[in-house]
Amino acid sequence: MKRETILSNARIIGREELPHGSVLIRDGLIADISSGASAAGEDLGGDHLLPGVVELHTDHLEYHIAPRPTVQWDPLPAVLASDAQLTASGATTVFDAVRIGSGFGKSDATVEAARRLADSIELAVDAGLLRADHSIHVRCEVAAPDCLDAFAGFADDPHVRLVSLMDHTPGQRQYADLEVFKRFQIGRGNVTESGWDAFVTPLLERSERYADVHRRAIAGLATERGVTLATHDDATPEHVAESVALGVVISEFPTTVIAADAAGSRGQRIVMGAPNIVRGGSQSGNVAAAELLGLGLLHILSSDYVPSSPLQAVFQLAADGALGLADGVRLVSGNPARAVGLDDRGEIAVGQRADLVRIQPHDLPATELHPRGRRVPVIRRVYRQGERVA
Repeated sequence: MKRETILSNARIIGREELPHGSVLIRDGLIADISSGASAAGEDLGGDHLLPGVVELHTDHLEYHIAPRPTVQWDPLPAVLASDAQLTASGATTVFDAVRIGSGFGKSDATVEAARRLADSIELAVDAGLLRADHSIHVRCEVAAPDCLDAFAGFADDPHVRLVSLMDHTPGQRQYADLEVFKRFQIGRGNVTESGWDAFVTPLLERSERYADVHRRAIAGLATERGVTLATHDDATPEHVAESVALGVVISEFPTTVIAADAAGSRGQRIVMGAPNIVRGGSQSGNVAAAELLGLGLLHILSSDYVPSSPLQAVFQLAADGALGLADGVRLVSGNPARAVGLDDRGEIAVGQRADLVRIQPHDLPATELHPRGRRVPVIRRVYRQGERVA
């Protein structure tokens, strides 16, 4: 027997905006979209209806795993809590970031922790415990001596659908300004002023020894398995040319306009953090996402470290007059889905998965940053394949 649901009297944000319409869901797919209200089904009272957010880059699970610097939470409850928060923020497809490659001065326990976390995500997926549809995004710190060995534990994992290549060595990419990196590390208590030279020299040495070798090897393994490749924090056209040669199709958080321009011209999809839009700039002092958006060099927004930020950014951009709502939704739904080969979701269209979010916008007074007023999306319902999950 076919399962049918009708969501009626909604402002539907599809390829274009339909101010007053209804969506028929049949067996988890969108079967029809029509103008006007339906006599049957759930009346959405004029609320917005958007496709679910497709989240490619979220580090938020780390906060559930380590809620305090000295506290490690049990992985499975942490995964469940993170999933609940992301889904309540409108995400129906989530790529959970799992870092591999031990940090400087840390033990190989980091590798074991990454596998333990991935196992918990996969257990929850396979047991049907999660609200959103989850895959794994392996973030590879290529300058770490143990990175390639650690990747061997993920190379043939069917849950891994995205691999990013990153190098946080100071003096390049995200931390091109050594003084900024120094202040950051001192502020986090990782080093003192007097211990700076002893701290930074080994970092530079290990990047020189391992980064290029690991970058090429991991890219080759991912390509063999057909896993989507991303690069992280490219700063120069040379970085982009290198990544293109390795088969990278996604450029995450390019740090300069010149790198973003090179990535866009080579067909890479450019990802920036939605918190960058909401805050009005980069926390690291790199290029602002709004600047790239204005230049046509921004294709995807991710939540990064704030689960609610993608939809908050989309509605605020629309309120600011910077971007139409339908175009904004493509940044968080359709474009990320297509970037990782998911053609069955990411927009409200016939035949697509009925991954949907019901939103009632709430207006707040203007600020200096937002002189036309602020608009906050209040999420009232979330559906995955037509079933309510939040």
